[in-house]
Amino acid sequence: MAESFSEFPSQLGPILDPLASAGSDRTRTADSPPVDGELSRPIRLEAASGADKYVISAEEQEQALRQLEEELDDATTSVERLNAALKEKDERKAHVLNELNRLREKIRDAGADSVVEKLMLLLRSVKALERQEFALKSNFDAKHAELEAEICELEAKASNDYDDKSLHDGLDHSIGTASENLHLAKKELAARLRAVLSLKRQLDDVPTPSELTQYKCRLAELNTNIGEKDRQTRKFYSTYNALLEIKELMLKEISLLNSINSQFQDAIASTAGQMKLIDSMEGILKGIKQKLEKMQVGLQADQKICDTLRERISDSEPGGVLAS
Repeated sequence: MAESFSEFPSQLGPILDPLASAGSDRTRTADSPPVDGELSRPIRLEAASGADKYVISAEEQEQALRQLEEELDDATTSVERLNAALKEKDERKAHVLNELNRLREKIRDAGADSVVEKLMLLLRSVKALERQEFALKSNFDAKHAELEAEICELEAKASNDYDDKSLHDGLDHSIGTASENLHLAKKELAARLRAVLSLKRQLDDVPTPSELTQYKCRLAELNTNIGEKDRQTRKFYSTYNALLEIKELMLKEISLLNSINSQFQDAIASTAGQMKLIDSMEGILKGIKQKLEKMQVGLQADQKICDTLRERISDSEPGGVLAS
């Protein structure tokens, strides 16, 4: 804007300079009236060649000055109008930038950056598809025009009683070209269909969120069933081991009773046999006591483990009862 103001002195110079030179070059005579009345006198200006002379009255000077002032006012008004328009555009630009920053902050706060990126990718895909569509339409229009030209040419040949052999040769050539193009188009279509089917299979292999939820629920059910089966199996093995141990003890007891029964009559017949029987019975009793002590130690260890498990269950689930 400062440049527009600086241009006015250079534009007004050619107009104001003759006036200034005229005011400085005019001469006074002794009979001249006072200075206050000098504006009513005509001003004589010499041309650049010095041959012609022009007379400009005070009214014309005032009119020229008024015209210049009006032009200056118009230019000032235009400059002010341009300044106001520029200021308004700056305000609009600042408002748009503020709105854009606010939208970006909202997107960041909402955590929708990935959604926006996907939307931008989709928009770019749409534009690419539009370009492909335009290219296909252009190709289609060109082929359509070419086929119409061939049809018109064939109709013209047929209407002008063209040579049948040449006409048949041209038709055969056109049909062969069309068949070849059709074969190539079928190949391209088959390749694209294979690619589409491959992509569909890949998409089908990717589980959907609902399928993932179903898989998760099913895996949780299977885990629960496996845990229940594991507990039952452990219980069955414990029962089997206990029964097997009871069986071994009962077999030993039966063997001992059979041995005592078979040797009892011979043992009580003599004093030495009685002492030997008593010693053997004491050894058997001692072995039974050792076995009992070992069983009690194992029982205490199992009881401690059971108490620990009860405490853990009661801490994790208040009021829970350990299943036997």
